[in-house]
Amino acid sequence: MQKDISGTEGIRPEDRARLAEAGLELDALNRCGSFFQIDQKIVHTSCMEEGIEMYPIAEALRRFSWMGEYAWNLVSRDKDDITRYVAAQEEPKGYVIIARKGSRNVMPLQACLFLEHVPIQHVHNIIIAEEGAELHLITGCASSHRTDIGAHYGVTEFYVGKNARITTTMIHKWGEQIDVFPRSAARVEEGGTFLSNYIAMSPVKHVQMYPVADLAGRGAVARFHSIVVAPAGSHLDLGSRVLLSAPETNAEIISRSITRGGTVIARSHIRGGTEETRGHIECKGLILEDGIIHAIPEIEGRVTGTELSHEAAVGKIARDEIEYLMARGLDEEEATATIIRGFLDVRIAGLPAVLQKQIDAAIDAAEQGF
Repeated sequence: MQKDISGTEGIRPEDRARLAEAGLELDALNRCGSFFQIDQKIVHTSCMEEGIEMYPIAEALRRFSWMGEYAWNLVSRDKDDITRYVAAQEEPKGYVIIARKGSRNVMPLQACLFLEHVPIQHVHNIIIAEEGAELHLITGCASSHRTDIGAHYGVTEFYVGKNARITTTMIHKWGEQIDVFPRSAARVEEGGTFLSNYIAMSPVKHVQMYPVADLAGRGAVARFHSIVVAPAGSHLDLGSRVLLSAPETNAEIISRSITRGGTVIARSHIRGGTEETRGHIECKGLILEDGIIHAIPEIEGRVTGTELSHEAAVGKIARDEIEYLMARGLDEEEATATIIRGFLDVRIAGLPAVLQKQIDAAIDAAEQGF
């Protein structure tokens, strides 16, 4: 029987189940490396993939003098109260991942940020993919089943080098009274690709985030995909922004939102700031129980050679769709579940099979509550 990675042996069965729903494997069978932080204690850091390095951020800052050029370069220390709080900590927590030139991981890395006892968990992460590197990461963020009240403050900076690729999939599994404030930004160089996937399908008090990707090099690409469900009492203020700062850059922002009595604010913004650029936004919302879905798609063209588009729709499940499936042998509950599953099933181009499987598993787990 495969043993748990070191530092995670004491995690309770109920919390193991929560971490599994956040995409994390305590035995790391299908992972090439792992980072686990419980509250403010880093309990495990390892990476077995040649050419890819993972460190606690404090160690990386001590080890590499040049790391100071990356820390707080994309996200300002003074952006807001959240970043000021994280920047003020004497001993930074979080991780640094460096994918060296030309490296590639087939199995993804995983990073666990687990809130158990402290009132505020804070992290600062830096992910660097050097020229031609390809890096895949699953970040599972969760709170213990015994944690009633708490907050998570997270700052993450992504650097995508020339012809490099970073795929990051973040899955949240928080509690009903947890406040979550991620702050992240990415810079993508010539020919680079940044894929960001976000999944939140369980109760949470408040999530507020608005990541920004700057496509700084010719031919750079950014795609943001989000799948969220807001039960009653949950407030999700989410968004993504892409700056098309170089020629031949391309952006796509796709969101799927469901309210079961909670509030979803789905923000998105693409700015075409130079010639030969394209961007598209697609926001779709489904109201299963009375709640709020507020879609705010923005496209901002500044030159004649940019092509930007958006579409947004919010509604309920159409009765004729349910009846169509019932006429083919499904009962009403099965028909409704099938429609919801199809609504959430967003296939993401370029996503490794192991990550798509993780997203599918998160959706399957959430379906049990519909």
